[in-house]
Formats: sequence, structure tokens, C-alpha cells
Amino acid sequence: TGIPLKVARAKGFPQNYFMSRVNRFLSFLITCLVLVELAGDDLKSRPNILFCMADDWGWPHAGAYGDRVVKTPTFNRLAKEGALFERAFVSSPSCTPSRNAILTGQYFYRLEHGASLRSTLDRSYPNFLYLLRDKGYEIGHWRKAWGPGNFATGGYKEHPCGPQGTFENFLLKRNREKPFCFWFGTSDPHRSYKKGSGVKKGIKAEHIQVPAFYPNTEEIRSDIADYYFEVERWDSDVGKALELLREKGELENTIVVMTGDHGMPFPRCKANLYDWGTRVPLALRWGKQVVPGKRLSGFVSLTDLAPTFLEAAGIEIPQEMTGQSLFPLLRQENEQDRNFVVYGRERHTPAQKKPSNDGYPARALRTDQWLLVLNLMPNRWPVGVPKGATHPMNVFSDCDASPTKSAILRLQYEPKKKKYFDLCFGKRPAVELYDCKKDPDQVHNLAYDPHYKKRVEKLSEKLVTYLQSTGDPRFTDKPVLFDEYPYKK
Repeated sequence: TGIPLKVARAKGFPQNYFMSRVNRFLSFLITCLVLVELAGDDLKSRPNILFCMADDWGWPHAGAYGDRVVKTPTFNRLAKEGALFERAFVSSPSCTPSRNAILTGQYFYRLEHGASLRSTLDRSYPNFLYLLRDKGYEIGHWRKAWGPGNFATGGYKEHPCGPQGTFENFLLKRNREKPFCFWFGTSDPHRSYKKGSGVKKGIKAEHIQVPAFYPNTEEIRSDIADYYFEVERWDSDVGKALELLREKGELENTIVVMTGDHGMPFPRCKANLYDWGTRVPLALRWGKQVVPGKRLSGFVSLTDLAPTFLEAAGIEIPQEMTGQSLFPLLRQENEQDRNFVVYGRERHTPAQKKPSNDGYPARALRTDQWLLVLNLMPNRWPVGVPKGATHPMNVFSDCDASPTKSAILRLQYEPKKKKYFDLCFGKRPAVELYDCKKDPDQVHNLAYDPHYKKRVEKLSEKLVTYLQSTGDPRFTDKPVLFDEYPYKK
């Protein structure tokens, strides 16, 4: 055929050699050998990928972001030797939809069943790990990667992130002639915690900065210290993985990304659309390919990781992917274009009144100064009903049980402190607007102040237009079935 002949001729074969019908088959065999050799060289030159993702690790809990209490030397190293993203956000602040969005490079609301916790992922959606595998990469994962849910019901016959096993064993058994992509997961710092573990380890709870939506009490600071304890353990695990790469001589040719799937498991954080629920740490290191010490302030969605990995591997990015490769941003070519990010949520747990399986649909747009939240069903309870939920937790089931949760629940009966309960568990209006520069913890809703009416209108129009253009069923003529999809226990 034309292409192999061109390759063979480039290697010095005379043209009349191929015109002989007798030698045509021999020519084809020689050409195939040349192509295999070229393909092998190309495969060896592609970078490895180590994708490190924590469970419930949110911004700004890393030393590189200025947190002076939690110790994250590995993350700080990646930021120093590579790039630190200062405005990275998840697609949805819930484990399964966040991970589905990362795997497919698409917004959670485009993934049908996959838009909710404990769901599935339809095999028809492009999966960056499988795309890499199909082009010669070896893939695998350790501990929590995709999920939780049931991938078999989506048509997968094996884990969406490849075989399970430790990173050390993966490196020992892999074919060194091939590049690899490994999802290095963990369940840290997901609850439950051993109470007092942080203080016992030496974490200075008295120095912890408590967000404005909590009272600054010793009980809550100690609970955050327990969370920090697990963040530090996670950071140490990633450090050991980097050392394995260094020992194997693979570190400089490996793209290392370290991040979390959403905010910390505390009230008004995880499963909420404020920064404490949706903003995550993100650092990327790739040897000499990334200038060390970059701090990038452009808005990034974790849906951007899949196209980034594919571009690095020289693989065509599927048109379905709404994420955008980070390489232009790393080259500081389009930072000015990344001036907003969109995210949202559907069902986290079945936290509404029994036997309802409904979620709490909401969408948000974040810019440099503003956070706009549209609560699409404000008649529902945002964190679940006070009692009688379908979920076994029963009480405000979208919020993990914790000392902090218990402490704030007690405040609903104290008039002077009830504001904390209302912020964390009370019903919310249809529209929320926060000035993130003046109000970084996003507790003062400006949406119904006449002074901000035009601002709300402008941001709402921008958000809705974007949701329509990216195929959100709640803003197009597609059927809205999110509440009907099963919650897979």
C-alpha cells in the first residue's frame, strides 16, 4: 500500500523493486518490520503518567498554598519542581461524578447515570486510560480510583482504570518497552478518623484557621487536625511513589499529577458548590518539559486532565471531551482566556424524604471575583432532610458524620449561634452570589441586594448559555432523568 511503500523507500529501497509482482510480498514484510521499529521508538519516547488522587482532599490544605499547619512536603516539591495551579476545580463535589468527569474529560452532567454518587459509567464514553492502553500504554491503579459504584452495569468487563495492584508491583511487572499510566489512589483523607489522631501526632490544632461558617472551637479545630493527619499520610504515600520512580530511572520522563476529588468531608464543604467543596489542590511535574516554579492563576477544571494526558502521549483528543488540554496554559499562552469555570451537582446521597431518590440539583459559575450558584430545586433540603431520609444516615445525609457536624447541629437551639447551623444545613434560596475577594469563605449572599441585580443577571446568562452549549439536560431539550437513576449500594 502507499504508506508503507513510502516508508520503505525512505529507507533506501529502489522504486523498481516494488514494481515486481514476485517481490511484492517480500516488500510488504520488510516494510512492516520498518514500521514496527519506528512505532517502537515512538512508543518509548512517550511520557509515563502517574496520576495521584486523594479522596476528600480540598483546597487550600497544602503548604504550597500557604497553610502553615499541615505538612505536605511531597506536594510542595511537585509545585516547586513543576507547576502549581491556584484555581483548580472539580466538575462535581462528589466522589463518583468527579472521578467519572476526570476519566472521560467531560462535565458530569453529560454522563447520565455517572452524574451521581454510587452510579456507573457507560462504556460508550471515551476513557483516557483505555485510550492510552489502546495506543500501547500499560495501565493500572491502586486503592480507590474509579467509583464507588458498579462499572459492570455500564458495560465494562474490567475495572475502568485497569488492573488493581500496588505501584511497586506494577513497576516490577510492566513491560519496560512501553510507557505506563497509573492511577495512584487512596481513601485518605476520607472519614472516618481516629478522634484525636491529629493532635496526638503533633499537629498544632490551636493554629488551624477555621472557616467563617464554623465557630472557632477546640472541638472543631481538633477534628480538622484529624483530617490533616490523613492528608499528611497521603502526602507521604505519594513521596514513596516518587522515590520508586527515581530508583527506576523513570522520574524525569513521567508526568506526575497530584490532586483531590473534591473538598474536605465537613459541613458546607464536600457535596457543596462553595470553594470549600469544589476547589482542590493541583500540581503537575514533568521533568524539563515544565519550567519549575510556575504558579498559574487561570481557572482549571479537572476535566482538563484527560485531554492533557492524551496530548502528551500524542493521541487524538475525542471531540466529546469538553475539557481543554493544560499545555497552552503551562506555556502561558491562554491564561487570560481561562477566566471562569463551571461545575455543579445532582444527587450525592438519597438524602431527601423517604422513599424519594431525589438529589439536590445545582449549578455554579466561578470567576476571579464572583461565585454564582443556581439552586434548581430550592424547595428541597440542600444537605438532606433533618429526619427521615431514604439514606440510612437519616439526618442531613449528604454530610458525613463527624464531631464538627454534631457540634453544629447542637447550635440550632442557640439563637446567637444558629447562623452556623443555617449556613451548613438550612434551606437555600434559588440564587446565591458571593464576592469572593471580600468574602473568601462565601457566607454573605448578595443575590437579593438590588445593588447586585445586574451582576446576577449577567452571570446567570453566562452560566446558562454555557450549560446549554455543553449539553446540560437541565438547560436543553434532553430528558432530565438524574433523579431516576439508581443509587447502587
